[in-house]
Amino acid sequence: MKLINKKNKGKLAIALTITTSFLITACNTGGNGGKGLKLGTLVPTTGDLSSIGQNMPLAAQLAVDTINACGGVNGEAVTLISEDSQTDPAAGSSAMTKLTEIDGVAGVVGAFASSVSTSILDVAVRNKVMLISPGSTSPAFTDRAKQGDFQGYWARTAPPDTYQAQALAALAKQQGFNNVSTIVINNDYGVGFETAFKEAFQNSGGTIVNANNPVRYDPKAATLDAEASSAFNGGPNAVAGVLYAETGSILLQSAFKQGLTKDVTVLLTDGVYSEEFVNKVGKTPDGISIIAGALGTVPGADGDALSEFTKKWKEKTGGKDVTAFVPHTWDATILLMLAAEAADQNTGEGIKNKIREVSGGPGQEVTDPCEAIELIRNGIDINYQGASGNVDIDENGDVIGSYDVWQVQPDGKLKVIDKVNPAN
Repeated sequence: MKLINKKNKGKLAIALTITTSFLITACNTGGNGGKGLKLGTLVPTTGDLSSIGQNMPLAAQLAVDTINACGGVNGEAVTLISEDSQTDPAAGSSAMTKLTEIDGVAGVVGAFASSVSTSILDVAVRNKVMLISPGSTSPAFTDRAKQGDFQGYWARTAPPDTYQAQALAALAKQQGFNNVSTIVINNDYGVGFETAFKEAFQNSGGTIVNANNPVRYDPKAATLDAEASSAFNGGPNAVAGVLYAETGSILLQSAFKQGLTKDVTVLLTDGVYSEEFVNKVGKTPDGISIIAGALGTVPGADGDALSEFTKKWKEKTGGKDVTAFVPHTWDATILLMLAAEAADQNTGEGIKNKIREVSGGPGQEVTDPCEAIELIRNGIDINYQGASGNVDIDENGDVIGSYDVWQVQPDGKLKVIDKVNPAN
């Protein structure tokens, strides 16, 4: 086992108490005025993806509080500054500029929407700030990373949609759907997923009914009646919708009101994995969810640390459920801090240089963040095993994960009914 050549820092433990105030504020604390590590979050607590993003700042703050309670990073307490991306590329870019050029953060957990991550990456690279997304899944980032666009300042703890598209295509075939239409939000996430899904489904022998006339909707359109009609007509067994919650609910309401959803199963993805979305779509007069029976995929969490994280999360949040992408947010935050400790410096460049080593190197496998950072302090290489998965970040910033299969129940509740692993 190699040893990391680290200075004798003579660190003192920093005893910090996690108070209930973080549940209310997500602790937008600002800079601490010292030399300690500063991190940011840039996730959607408002806008089209807020139903999924609202718990993410809590997960990041819990990670920071956990590390601070066992000594901080490089002998100092870590500060977390949280910003709302508003699920809007322009707002995200403005917030990222503030985080990097005013607040002086070394790393950012975010963004979540792929369109927002696209808008902020140039800011991150220009300022040498490490960006780890807990959920931007567009395959376009893999292509750009291969071209060297990000200079190593990009990673994600959720797998790219090249894998999820294969998982959804496999699910469609398992369900006996041979003729499927697609409708997607017209951005990096939607179009990238659509492209990968069509290829995977056609390679499995399926037919994309509207392959020559893909339906891509404008998230700012006043109505989506025409788009719903185009996607559901033509005799598909199922319609694969790559949607965001607010606009996606409007689209599916329109399809229902036009009488298009009868005998057609809706296939969905991670962008709408929330009961809030199902409630927005609405119910029939007899109280049944309009999209009862709809099936979807979402990056699952099956890491070695998931059980312990779930226990900690419930204790500190008063029993909140671990919602989608919360483990991925926790892991992204923990990795930023472990990499800074391994680099012996609180800089984005230092984090970038160590992120792959602590996430997937040949070191000692460890799930507990405090144990992991103590090993690093003692000069021992680690391989962090996360709550979301093993988070082995590759040269393009990607990880491989498994996917949960979920179904909308008649009462609008969501139930995970299976798992699918595209790697198999």
